[in-house]
Amino acid sequence: MRISVVIPTLNEAATIAGMLRRLADQGVDEVIVVDAASWDGTAERARSEGVLVIDSPRGRGVQQNRGAAAASGDVLVFLHADCRLDDGAIAALRRFLGRHPRVAAGCFRMRVEAGHPLYRCIELAAHLRAGLGGVPYGDQGLFVCRRLFDQTGGFPEIPLMEDVGLAMRLRRHGRLAVVPARIFVSPRRWVQHGILGQTFRNCTLTAASAVGVPASTLARFYPHVR
Repeated sequence: MRISVVIPTLNEAATIAGMLRRLADQGVDEVIVVDAASWDGTAERARSEGVLVIDSPRGRGVQQNRGAAAASGDVLVFLHADCRLDDGAIAALRRFLGRHPRVAAGCFRMRVEAGHPLYRCIELAAHLRAGLGGVPYGDQGLFVCRRLFDQTGGFPEIPLMEDVGLAMRLRRHGRLAVVPARIFVSPRRWVQHGILGQTFRNCTLTAASAVGVPASTLARFYPHVR
């Protein structure tokens, strides 16, 4: 089972090298960084770590689809540049998929790297949303079998909620699961916009997307989308 990791980036020079070094110990078969014309040296730092770097227009949906097109793995894992996987997470993913061949796709168990008690509530909500509702967000480390990714058309290339869009497509083909291994997520967006404010924004936009509000409209209320 070959596993390819795809990482979309935009001005992630402060995080990308450390993230790639930690990922190198996970035993993945291939790492592809898809950069959207970063001006801070992100692409150069990624190349210095020996991974393939692809240029792309800006937008996570577009970037991740381009990375997937260049990948050779049987399983695709999509990670954000400001996260890190728990030690042994990829090995845990291999074991999980081997034991649960009917799982269509899924994510890892999210842990925000900050101590405030409200983050524990956010983690629990994310776990329930992904595990029971089958709607993981991109910062939970989405994974999907390559065959199914191609069959469903990949990520919708929209300005926002491309992760939710893919999850909704995948749910039609089987169960989405949460692997019992953690992905550690940066709290930077919550710090920047406030824990309650960012959480309310996320929930509101997800609900609006579910009732059909266009992603182009929702993107106006979600600043600095990468």
